[in-house]
Amino acid sequence: MADRVTVIGWDGSPLTDAARGALGAATLVAGAPHHLALPEIPETAERVRLGSVTLAARRVAAHRGTAVVFADGDPGFFGVVRALRAPEFGLEVEVVPGVSSVAAAFARAGMPWDDAHVVVAHPRTLRRAVNVCRAHTKVAVLTSPGAGPAELGLLLDEVHRTFVVCEELGTGNERVSVLTSDTAADHTWRDPNVVIVIGGPAAAVEGGGWIAGRDPGTGPRGWTQPDEVYGGVLGEGENELLRAAQLARLGPRTGDLVWDIGCGSGAFAVEAARAGAAVLAVDLDPESCARTDAVARQFGVQLQIVRGEAPHILENLPEPDVVRVGGGGAAVVSAVADRRPQRIVAHAATRDAAELIGRDLTEHGYRVECALLQAVGLDTKSWAENERSVVFLLTGELPPRENPR
Repeated sequence: MADRVTVIGWDGSPLTDAARGALGAATLVAGAPHHLALPEIPETAERVRLGSVTLAARRVAAHRGTAVVFADGDPGFFGVVRALRAPEFGLEVEVVPGVSSVAAAFARAGMPWDDAHVVVAHPRTLRRAVNVCRAHTKVAVLTSPGAGPAELGLLLDEVHRTFVVCEELGTGNERVSVLTSDTAADHTWRDPNVVIVIGGPAAAVEGGGWIAGRDPGTGPRGWTQPDEVYGGVLGEGENELLRAAQLARLGPRTGDLVWDIGCGSGAFAVEAARAGAAVLAVDLDPESCARTDAVARQFGVQLQIVRGEAPHILENLPEPDVVRVGGGGAAVVSAVADRRPQRIVAHAATRDAAELIGRDLTEHGYRVECALLQAVGLDTKSWAENERSVVFLLTGELPPRENPR
């Protein structure tokens, strides 16, 4: 095991005395090619090109001597420190931090970033990173080969965003480009880069925020809002108690893409978006689409609204994580199940209709639950019944082996 391991964050600035001291004693130096070309590295030191962090950690752990590992930016922020400190290597490290590449990117853009989400895009996490960009107004994406600006732009598809692409920060080849997301695929980008993704209505924060990222206290309390907030035009299956049950079953969260099929008033779509998820709201009725757009603006959330008839319109939509079927019955549920989302909720007015949907979900391999929900509204002045609703709520969940997302 290495006698001493120092991790140096490199941001293009001159090396600090602490970094120079660690390098002067190093017998092994790991880093990217531009790190290994620094003149301060001793000629006698073994040089390891940092590709796979895990492989480099094994080399460092097996080395007898003093090791230095270079990383761009702050190595403790989505960096190599976590990997080196993993229990299987048993390494204790000293860290000489640098300015994080995210902080540097926002500095180049002249923008504050305490209200930004920060995500890492690898080929395996690219879809979730794109969903965060769909749902939020300011996102910094730490990219990787195969998950860069071009791929982000292609997956955002019809969602318009502005990209600030910062390439090779801190080097002599540094370049900052501002362009629209639909043109990002027309360019060849150099690694490493950070993409600042901006778009949609940004809520003003008086006097600055108090928590990094999205303020969870924005907007009224409650997972759901009273029906009258949505203009009193809620359709069948859109009452507040049913929406609350649907949200609880689906559990939409940041990084998810939610389909709301038959969005009606837009109530469920807005409430799923308030939970941090990206939402595609689908409806054939132009008035429903307009109402959904209006309530999204009212609550300051971002939705992508798709007008069309299910199940046909669903064919070209991006992959969902969870889906609410607000209309269309068993035929739409079947088409949704073919896309294999983690969870599906639907409702039915009769037991026969519920059984039909439940059988279809079971045939698609989903574990099915059904509950009969009855809500009775009471006038609190007279305590007399003034409203009653009865509905069957169905939930389909994929078994864990088919639930990789």
